[in-house]
Amino acid sequence: MRTRDRIIDAAEQAIREFGIAGATTKRIAQQAGCSEALLYKHFAGKEALFLAVLLERLPALGPALARLRESTGQGDLAGNLAEFALTALEFYTKAAAIASGLLADPSLMAGFRGMLAANDMGPHLPIRALAEILRAEQRGGRLDEGIDADAAASMLMGACFHRANLSYYIELPEADEPWAAAITRTLVRK
Repeated sequence: MRTRDRIIDAAEQAIREFGIAGATTKRIAQQAGCSEALLYKHFAGKEALFLAVLLERLPALGPALARLRESTGQGDLAGNLAEFALTALEFYTKAAAIASGLLADPSLMAGFRGMLAANDMGPHLPIRALAEILRAEQRGGRLDEGIDADAAASMLMGACFHRANLSYYIELPEADEPWAAAITRTLVRK
């Protein structure tokens, strides 16, 4: 395994075991079997390392959006959206440890926000992409033209984010699959 991959794996493990605050560069380096200096050879800082964990180790929204885009005009729209919603839910559930830690550390969050802005990245982009897909489905006549695609995309992603967070506090009353099906059926009703 390449050093960079070992470092990302160690960071993910440290975050899961100790949270963001406990995922120190010393601890990550120790778990990766390398020096702290080597961490900084591969990553500009903790923010870049945490972004790598988000982008490279968590379920990716990009491929799920690409599959959804490719299915535009084909198959069952509610089913396609439910499949995407399950991936979004899994992403948000696994990203919660990183996100909550970033929110709890203002200086780390500021650095992370700056890095996202500099790289034209951020949590708004999947919502924007989903809205474009919904507009394409509207043009194809498979989704009510009266629906605000931006609001619908925000609502679907927001519902996934909310459910992911709820799962840390309560035992959810139903399995993820029927929940995703119900949410998306509601979205595509005519």
